[in-house]
Amino acid sequence: MFDRATKSFSASWLAMLALTMLLGRLAEGSQTLTLAWNPSQAANVAGYDIYYGNDGTNFQYIIDAGTNTSYEISGLQEGQTNTFAVTAYDDLGIDSAPSNLISYIVPGLLTVAPIAGPGSPALISFPVAPGLTYQLQASVDLTTWSIIWQTTAASNAWTQVQDLQAANFNMRFYRVASQ
Repeated sequence: MFDRATKSFSASWLAMLALTMLLGRLAEGSQTLTLAWNPSQAANVAGYDIYYGNDGTNFQYIIDAGTNTSYEISGLQEGQTNTFAVTAYDDLGIDSAPSNLISYIVPGLLTVAPIAGPGSPALISFPVAPGLTYQLQASVDLTTWSIIWQTTAASNAWTQVQDLQAANFNMRFYRVASQ
């Protein structure tokens, strides 16, 4: 039962990282996730509680989903890992044992860092969700974009890509497109 209660960079790298962080902050938003579960077979189920947070052992949020067996959770922050569990509760409000924990990394955040300092390849990191195809795109002018890497994600995880061509440019910008 649950109780309800960084190194020194050259000016061009610094400008690129500052712009990346600024654009990332401007584009940062919240995401929505739909959870679904099988109904409890217990005869006295009055509803379901969803427990979640970014810790996995100390849930910060509890949502009463009523008798629904799916629920849309909004306001999840990009790049954060959230852990979820569902319990069934009876007419007295007593929760069952929790479901298996599910962790989910919210896609949408992109970070860029030089691997060994200025003039070296760049390491680009971002979270991906299973079943979606992701393109990592690069530009030197924020107008013309080239695809430098592409994959279809098999799991919910952080992906890291090395841009070996980054050292050939004074400035290079990145974005991720998914479908």
